[in-house]
Amino acid sequence: MNFTKLDNSTVDINKAARFSVAPMMDWTDRHCRYFHRQFTKEALLYTEMIASAALVKGKAFHLLDHLNEERPVALQLGGSDPIQLSEAASIGEAHGYDEINLNVGCPSDRVQSGSFGAVLMKHPKLVARCCEAMINSTSVQVTVKCRIGVDEQDPNETLPKFLEHIKDAGVKRVIIHARKAILKGLSPKQNRDVPPLDYDLVFEMKNRFPNLHISLNGGVSELSEASEHISKGMDGVMIGRSAYQRPNSILTSVDRTLFGHAIDKSPFAVADEMRKYILDHCKNGGRPHQITRHMMGLFYGFPGAKAWRSCLSQGSSSTGIDYYDEAIYTVSRTIKNNSAA
Repeated sequence: MNFTKLDNSTVDINKAARFSVAPMMDWTDRHCRYFHRQFTKEALLYTEMIASAALVKGKAFHLLDHLNEERPVALQLGGSDPIQLSEAASIGEAHGYDEINLNVGCPSDRVQSGSFGAVLMKHPKLVARCCEAMINSTSVQVTVKCRIGVDEQDPNETLPKFLEHIKDAGVKRVIIHARKAILKGLSPKQNRDVPPLDYDLVFEMKNRFPNLHISLNGGVSELSEASEHISKGMDGVMIGRSAYQRPNSILTSVDRTLFGHAIDKSPFAVADEMRKYILDHCKNGGRPHQITRHMMGLFYGFPGAKAWRSCLSQGSSSTGIDYYDEAIYTVSRTIKNNSAA
């Protein structure tokens, strides 16, 4: 396959991984990432999980569309065939991604039926072969996002063995969701909440594998928590839903708190920047809701946040941006009225 290689000039991916926004199905698409990039220029952003077969067999290269402004950005792949993953990783690099990540953590039935995701925790040697094949086919970093274990496994025994296998395959960075995944009996949502967190085990893995760059994932909902984990020795922290639902309260301070400088954009400045992006998207045949659905939490914690969400919801079928302008006006008026009260 021949591709015009897009810009993926060197970035300090380990530095960016000090804080990352988790890959989330149906959420972290290119519009979401562009929106998040308005708050932080340093944090590492991830795609949704993309099945390697969709790229290699389905030729669904449109799933890889992104702008250079989204960087640093990582492509997360799902799969279990080393040859197919190798080709998919090469395709991802050719499309300009700064990192290729293998999903070994998703517990959904659909993912399990494809023999990838969290079920691969049971097959560390296969994961190692997949990683080795991906590393051999790309020049960008190949990483793994995993759980501490699944089902009846004892994470204290299986997790270090798993890490040993992928380390020997050449993996130098891993993101560990500090919960087991229960593959039968719990929904993906329950798997994010029900199995108990074991941060101590993840810290123990950092002590046992000091040369592995380890990011902690799972249950972290505040930037202050992320900062505390890093101060205790973790290399990085990944936050998912809290960053998506409350971007202004989580992402605005990331660059200042963890990278030493700040953007300090107000929500209104972000809304104005996104207005231009929405207009460009509409000119190219897109619909505003494809973008604004990711922006519900922009004014979280502000007076008028509920009205903002209501306006965006009511305009979901619109082809124009009048509803978006009305949402900005409504929240601005509400804040002004509250200040005058």
